[in-house]
Amino acid sequence: MTSATPRLDAELLMAHALGVSHQDLLLKHLGDPAPASFDALVERRLAHEPVAYITGSRGFWTVEIGVGPGVLVPRADSETLIEAAVAHFAGSAGPGRVLDLGMGPGTLLLAALAEWPGATGVGVDASDTALDYARRNAAALGIAERVDLRRGDWATDLHGQFDLILCNPPYIGVGEELGPEVRDHEPPAALFAGADGLDDYRRVIPDLPRLLAPGGIAVLEIGWTQGEAVSALMRGAGLDPVLHHDLGGRPRAVAAKMPRN
Repeated sequence: MTSATPRLDAELLMAHALGVSHQDLLLKHLGDPAPASFDALVERRLAHEPVAYITGSRGFWTVEIGVGPGVLVPRADSETLIEAAVAHFAGSAGPGRVLDLGMGPGTLLLAALAEWPGATGVGVDASDTALDYARRNAAALGIAERVDLRRGDWATDLHGQFDLILCNPPYIGVGEELGPEVRDHEPPAALFAGADGLDDYRRVIPDLPRLLAPGGIAVLEIGWTQGEAVSALMRGAGLDPVLHHDLGGRPRAVAAKMPRN
């Protein structure tokens, strides 16, 4: 397989073909013969289709997120945002209201609501496909009654304040090179943000001060080279940014806290 993780990809596809979990495959079914459907799954992967599109879901934090063509595949690096939020609310009851701007299939919002069962959330996305996936994922996780999912343009028409704001905006410059797995399959609207990849930060960040509740935190995902540029935008909005790093040690999120009154 043309992948950085060929063995894992093969295991996930085999588990999907057998109708078992990845864990059960490793513990109980590793010697089972491949079903007839496995070869077709491998062919799709060889054509660079994301594994998550083939299997229909991707694990993220403590939840399973249903995905498919038209939505961004959840990535482990994005868990950096949830880790930053968990650290911020450690020792407290956690956030009461959560906002996810550009939620895609609901990845960050639903992971946060699973982490804090007493919280409610609002998710906003401009894509009807993303909204459909987010609604189905919320229902599958038993969270539907705790979320308000809206079609919208970032924070336009949003009112009230939130204890936790999460955002994984498009941050790739239109001239940047991407591998075929991303370029040919994932939605361009969820990837590209102008020549420097910063267009959507310029739209989102000015709204953060009015949306953040006292004692709250906003956490935005970034490309690993964008830490200083996004931090400067945060400072320009009167916020005090802090960088958070992913497991590879790269800058992956910029967070800002709202002081308590």
